[in-house]
Amino acid sequence: PIRDADVLRAYRINALHDAHEDDPTFGYRYLADEARRAGWRMSRRTAWKLCSQAGILSSAQRFRRGKGKKAGPPVFDDHVQRVFRADAPNRVWLTDITEHRTTTEGKL
Repeated sequence: PIRDADVLRAYRINALHDAHEDDPTFGYRYLADEARRAGWRMSRRTAWKLCSQAGILSSAQRFRRGKGKKAGPPVFDDHVQRVFRADAPNRVWLTDITEHRTTTEGKL
């Protein structure tokens, strides 16, 4: 048997889908408002959940910051040619020579 909650969920998804067909750039917040205007009461959180479950996505995506990072420093050839291989765990330790600022001693 089909539960009443499943039927209500299907009607809500249909209302969201109809609003999405009118303008695919609408996000879930605006779709929730449009569904409310059509008579289907739901919160924005419910609209977000139903849209994500039904695969209803806005065609206008937000651009996230930090995607255009520049490349790091170049990797240089190993002129020292040391073999940093250990016969057992916890025998060889490696570190990077980098300046670290401390509050009392300045740079280390």
